[in-house]
Amino acid sequence: MRALVTGGSGALGQAISVALAQAGHEVWVHANRGIAQAEATVASIVAAGGNAHAIAFDVTDAEATAAALKGLLESAPLQILVNNAGIHADAPMPGMTLQQWRSVIDVSLNGFFNVTQPLLMPMIRTRWGRIVNMASVAGVMGNRGQVNYAAAKAGLIGATKALSLELASRGITVNAVAPGVIESPMADSAFAPERIKQIVPAQRAGQPDEVAAMVAYLVSDAAAYVTGQVMSINGGMA
Repeated sequence: MRALVTGGSGALGQAISVALAQAGHEVWVHANRGIAQAEATVASIVAAGGNAHAIAFDVTDAEATAAALKGLLESAPLQILVNNAGIHADAPMPGMTLQQWRSVIDVSLNGFFNVTQPLLMPMIRTRWGRIVNMASVAGVMGNRGQVNYAAAKAGLIGATKALSLELASRGITVNAVAPGVIESPMADSAFAPERIKQIVPAQRAGQPDEVAAMVAYLVSDAAAYVTGQVMSINGGMA
């Protein structure tokens, strides 16, 4: 199957792209400004015998996204989509700027619509598809200093549940994965090791490969009866 992973240049996106390629899928690794990292991921996948390509566009630009996806759809439908693109712009809400609010919502939520909507009818015609939306523990539990991020991810969870109802009869599943603290440059700068031990019952950060394995399961034939679900992977955070 052909797969698209948005935000494929980050640590989590790279791990997901590799996992899908290892499962035998042809993977399009998306980036916006981090195209060099996406190309490096593609090179490692190809070197290991997989099939991957890099693609760059801004998910917040509806017209640019539609044009890029039109090019991808010319040869065949994309039947696996992982909406992983997202950004942080953390601040307590009393001091949060309008730009901080809008930018986070724009990438996570409007980006989800801009990428997903053009792919739906081609996917429906094949009567097989897998959509996985990367949410967050913040969208389930909330988090101080992340009202914008929590709102975006909670919105993504609601969209997941609604879209799953629309597509279930068409052989297409729609699920969300809600990671907790996952080891990455971003998490390393935000969470000291002592803090992780305080907030995570497992007393460690998760690994990107652990999240990628969950995504690989959800896009597999084995998960055909799993849809509309939020799969938490957070080391036991409530």
